[in-house]
Order: sequence, then structure tokens, then C-alpha cells
Amino acid sequence: MSKFAAVTIATLMLMAVFVSAASAATSVNTVEIRSPVFSGSSLSTITVDFDYTEFAGFYYDIDDDIGSESLRIDNTKASGRTIQEDGLIYETTIQQIGYAYDGWNGEFPKMGFLAQEYVPVNNQPDVLSKLLLDSDDKYTLRVGQSLDLGEGYTLTPKQIDVEGDKVWLELSKDGEYLDDQVITVTGTDVENSTWNYEEDDVGGEDDVVIMRAHVNEVFQGQVDSLAVIEGLWLISNEPMEIETDDTFDALEVTTIGSDFLTLTNKNSIALTKNKDIVLAGDLKIKTADSNDLVFYFYKEITAPGTYQVRGSVATGSANWDYSSFAGFYYDLDSNLASEEMDVTVTGTRSISQDDLVYTTTIQNVDYEYDGWVGTYPKMGFLAEEYVPVNDQPDVLSKLLLDSNDKYTLRVGQTLDLGEGYTLTPKQIDVEGDKVWLELSKDGEYLDDQVITVTGTDVENSTWNYEEDDVGGEDDVVIMRAHVNEVFQGQVDSLAVIEGLWLISNEPMEIETDDTFDALEVTTIGDDFLTLTNKDDLTLSKNKEIKIAGNMFFKVADANELRYYPYAEYVIGGNVTEPTEPTTPTEPTEPTTPTTPTEPTTPTTPGVNETPTTPGVNETPTTPPTEDTPGFEAIFAVAGLLAVAYLVRRN
Repeated sequence: MSKFAAVTIATLMLMAVFVSAASAATSVNTVEIRSPVFSGSSLSTITVDFDYTEFAGFYYDIDDDIGSESLRIDNTKASGRTIQEDGLIYETTIQQIGYAYDGWNGEFPKMGFLAQEYVPVNNQPDVLSKLLLDSDDKYTLRVGQSLDLGEGYTLTPKQIDVEGDKVWLELSKDGEYLDDQVITVTGTDVENSTWNYEEDDVGGEDDVVIMRAHVNEVFQGQVDSLAVIEGLWLISNEPMEIETDDTFDALEVTTIGSDFLTLTNKNSIALTKNKDIVLAGDLKIKTADSNDLVFYFYKEITAPGTYQVRGSVATGSANWDYSSFAGFYYDLDSNLASEEMDVTVTGTRSISQDDLVYTTTIQNVDYEYDGWVGTYPKMGFLAEEYVPVNDQPDVLSKLLLDSNDKYTLRVGQTLDLGEGYTLTPKQIDVEGDKVWLELSKDGEYLDDQVITVTGTDVENSTWNYEEDDVGGEDDVVIMRAHVNEVFQGQVDSLAVIEGLWLISNEPMEIETDDTFDALEVTTIGDDFLTLTNKDDLTLSKNKEIKIAGNMFFKVADANELRYYPYAEYVIGGNVTEPTEPTTPTEPTEPTTPTTPTEPTTPTTPGVNETPTTPGVNETPTTPPTEDTPGFEAIFAVAGLLAVAYLVRRN
């Protein structure tokens, strides 16, 4: 092989690495973390009693098997659909956990409160501070270089004495000086190399450690003297102070113990059908749009970031379905589920070939727009939602839109439907109750239709747009659009769209023996798929094991087996099909982290909407892992090509 060919192949391999690294978790607009699903004829007969092991919204440390929160309903104070006063009991208890930086001895208190994580200041359960940073990452800083710690705090080396193994650190907040400390770096005395910064009158508490910073080493670089920070811990100095009888939405503080809090509902709560009921903060109850009593508790997340939705914790062989793993597809209104996973553990930590069995089944669900009669097929696949094209479980298309929202459009005004599809009224005839609609994709004309609007004939007022050869299937309905009315405004003729449904015309086609990371398709049935693990799996401690797509196992860093499945979702990222995703890598040793600006996708398609870029108020513990290859990839590839060129010349 020539030198040029070898270098070229190496370049292509590097490019492949960058491409694979661009894979990301599933992109969503919101993340809903739900509890087990509860159903029955009356609340007095339903057992509602769960904790952190079953509800991923509650704080849980899998390594130490430590959790904080629990919730239950007292059956004696509930009947029918009504939880009577004090019938819902929420409790949370302080837990002592180790620092992320294992060089520090001891522990610090941590407590979940209403599905958020806090540090009880000086072990007081009624003084709760946000944990801003708990990191064992390394940060290499030169003199004058500031490290952003979050909430306005910055840490800056003022001087570095390499020969004396000393560094002079300064702490500031919002640009204002707070304190400074000279740290003597000794590899054998971690505590002596740690700055514990304290403040007084933090929620009425004195001598409160706000920050811990450990200096691992100082050394002389080619140009600058450098200090390596390894071990950072920071809490907010503006805690939340809680008193008895304080109310948090529907809940009231009834007991403040030495290390716990108890809250109950201050008024009765009616679980009326088709409701989202706020309990407190991000914690809510969702009820089915059904005469049957079906409901679950959930936490909704909308802030940009990466989130893990975990299943219930297992210690051996286990089974997960929609109720024990919120990553699996579930339709509350119809009480329909699709996915299930059985795992058989042999010995202490082994899953032999074919002992992980994943099954998913097509379900027929109602459209969001209830004017349409009938149902459409839907199926979860590897913790993502798809539409089986023409009811084929091996031809799966992304559901892009299923909406009953109203959109009022004038002539020429474009409605963005997603994945490049747009819908535009070309003409509106108010007197004739007609509208001429045009459908485009990526700016290219696809089809048009004149719709006659009749209030009594919904189907006649609906455009069903079909395509052929969609995953080998013909007569595939790609879009449904219902025109509710046309009318004359003060200036323009207007059409009201109410009822939109859209799937991708580029489905995923599945065959027997296809592999998805650790899983292989073993059975394609009339309405189901079965996948099993093609190789043995070992649940090694302190590991995250890729199952398939955005599904993983997380295993505790403990001698005893403890693990759970989770699905990973990104708010403000790019959608990744579950064909060949890569396992996320651990972050390397960053220097000063930056706060990225993350674009968000609009939650519902609007009229001529341009997505805005919000500011992200995240605590940048480490620089984020890029979802797409950046300029570093370009420079790397360009460099290798340059080397190849020089080699060829020589």
C-alpha cells in the first residue's frame, strides 16, 4: 500500500469517527418522567405508595443505593376520584453521600425536595441550597485565567509559585471580590491542598461551607506557570428557607423533623378525567381522558439539556414495561402500551445470549383531533415512538405531528409542519367555503388540493395526502389536514386549520437479523417485533452499557449488583435514528468551561415561526460534548490531508 493511500484511509477513518461522534440522544421538546401507572374503580381501593426506586423524578444515588423521597395516598382519606385533605403524604429525608472527588474524606448532606435536588445547609432540612457543582474533573489554569463555577462565582489563580508548590487563588461573585487563599500543594495531604470557603448568615446559618476547591498540582508549562484544579464543590449562598404551614401549590408543610420534611395536601384533590393537576413545583398528576380512573404522577422538564429517564431499580433478573420504565411508549387515555423487556441474570452479573428479550407490539390509538373517526397504528421502538407504515411492524416512520391546535392562515402564509414540510393557502373563497392548499417539502412543490369546508362533514374537509414507495409501501397517508372554517377578516380572507397529522416519508425498514447495537431482530410478526442480545452481556460495576438506540443500562459502582435501564433525551439537540448510535464517551480533561447557546425547536408548529435562541442558564461543570463535529474536525481532517499531500510529493 502506498503512503498516500495509507494516509488517505487514515483520514477517512478519522472522518468516520467524527461522524459517529455526532450521534446524540433523542431530541425532544419536553421530557416527561412518569411514575408507575395506577388504575382502579376508586382511590380507596388503589394502592399508591412509591419512592425513588420506582419514580425517576425523585432523587436517587445508585452507587450508594440512597434515595430521599416517597409519596403515598392514605386510602382512608380517599374515595372515588377524590383525595381528601391530608390524604396525600409526601416525605423526604436527608441522606449523607460522598463527594464526586474521592480524594476528599467524609460526606455531605443531600435531599430531594419536590423532585429537585438540594443540599440541607448545616444538615437543616428546612434550609435548602441548590447544589451548583460537584465535580472531579480537571481544570488547568494559568495566572489570571478565570474558571466559571456557576451562579456568578469565578475562581482565578492570581499567582503561581512552581518551586514553592503554591498557588494564590481568588474567589469572586458577579465580578466582585469575595476572598482569597494561598494553597500549598501536597500530593499526600489533600485537605491541606483544599480551600474551604465559608460564609455566615446563609439562611440564618453561620460557618457554612459554600465552596471546596482542591489544587492537585502546579507546574511550569512552555510559556506559563499552571495550576491544576481537581475537585470542586459549590452550593448557592441564597438557600430556600422553609417553615411549618408553608405552602407549595397544593401541598403544605406539616412536619419539620430533625432530618426530614412531611407535606400533605391542604385541600381535597379531585382526579377529574383529562386533567394535569399541579401538586407542587414540577410534580404533577396526569389523569386519562376516560371514564375509567387511570392516572400517574410525573415531572415535566423543558429546560435545554440532556436527561436520563430511568426505569425501576433491579438487583437480578427483572422485567420492565410501561409502568416500571417511563422511557417506554404509553398512551394514558387509551391505557395502551407497546414495549416490554425481560432480562435473565445468571451467576452474579451475566446476561447470556438471548437472555435479554425486548418485544414491542403495534397499538391502535386515537388522533389528537377528535373530529376524525378511527385510529392509526403506533408502536414504541427502543424507547422512541413510531408509526408502522400500513400496519407493517418492520416499516417504521417517525410521527412528526399529531395536533388538534388551531392555526389561522391568510393567503400565502406558510405553516411549518416539520421535517421540511410546509402547508400554504394559495387561494381562499369565503363565499364558496373553499380553500386551495399547497403542500411543499424543502421548498419544492409536492401537491395541492381544493378543500370544501363543511362543518358537518369532517372527512370532506380533510386533505389526506398520500405517497407511493414509502419503505416499499404504496398508498401511504403521509399527512392529514382538516380545514375547520374560512372567513373574511378586516383585511384578508382567512382559513382555520384544526387537525394536523404528519409522518416522515423516509421510514426505517427492518429485517430479521438486523442489529441495533447489542440487540438483534429475531422475530418479525404480524404486529410485533422481538429483539434479543446477540452476544453475552456483563453488568460490570460502575458501567453504562449500550442496549440499543438511546437505551442503556446503568450499573452501580458497588460490589452487589444494582442496575436500571434508562433512555437518554436531549432538549435542544438533533434527532438521531437508532440505527447505529455510538456509546457516549467520558469527557476528557477540559480547561475553562463555556456556556453554550443551544437552539430549541418550537413545541408546536406555528405560523411562519423562526426558532429563537434562548440564553442557557446552566451550570457549566464541564464543557459540553458537541452533538456535531465542529471546526476541530475540519482542522484535523485538513491537517491529515496536508500530510498526505506532502508524503505524496516526497
